[in-house]
Amino acid sequence: MKTRLILPFFAACAALAQPPQEVKRIDEPFKVGIAGYTFHKFKLPETLAMMKRTDVHYLCIKDFHLPFKSTDEEIAAFKKTCADSGVTGYALGPIYSTTREEIDRDFAFAKRVGVNLIVGVPVTVDANKKRHPSPELLKYVGTKVKETDIRYAVHNHGPDGIPYATADENMGYIKDLDSRIGLCLDIGHNARANEDPFEALEKYKDRVYDIHWKNITEFSKKGHGIEVSRGKLDYAQFVKTLRKINYTGVCSLEYEKDMDDPLPGIAESVGYFRGVMDTLR
Repeated sequence: MKTRLILPFFAACAALAQPPQEVKRIDEPFKVGIAGYTFHKFKLPETLAMMKRTDVHYLCIKDFHLPFKSTDEEIAAFKKTCADSGVTGYALGPIYSTTREEIDRDFAFAKRVGVNLIVGVPVTVDANKKRHPSPELLKYVGTKVKETDIRYAVHNHGPDGIPYATADENMGYIKDLDSRIGLCLDIGHNARANEDPFEALEKYKDRVYDIHWKNITEFSKKGHGIEVSRGKLDYAQFVKTLRKINYTGVCSLEYEKDMDDPLPGIAESVGYFRGVMDTLR
């Protein structure tokens, strides 16, 4: 009696003991990166070490890692240090600029660094030191993109009183300008301003040149950054939209929580994003 029960049990186990199946990943047209502001409390070697541990290879460069005053030799050393860690600096910014001379500086620096994208925030500053969007500087940016063929992406910052709140607002400023002026779509800030970032991504797909991704605790000004796996934004919808529009730029995580110790949150967020991509393959 016991033998008759045991033998079918072992036969069933043998049938179930199949070799593991390899994950069939999709070769995404876009790249996963990190926005440099994530690391504003860290020097470049620490930044690159965290990127290496999370297997991320694209960095949006901030000036605290590569100052505007850098010499050609310092730029070359920066690029070699990044390359030695498997990291490519693909863009500069976000850069706040208040004059034509600063816009000239931004484009000249991008050319020296060898990047084809500036994430910018061109503003005027009033007597109370409050910053406002500058249509006039954006028109001047139009002359620079024609002169250099370097693209310029205006970053949105949501409902916090920082210029250029949403993708819709920003497109209002640039829709009639040279098409090389586009958007750096920050999906978290867009959602905090009660504008659907995924609708904006689809609507303005031809002018979205960079994406800063994050998650938030709620869709309001009170919302703040949180690990991507724990927030309100639907990352399945995000991935589906990226694929639908065949986005080919970089998606850079801008992680603004636990900035003294961001690595655990970066790892969780990048892992979750990649997990959603794998699940929806």
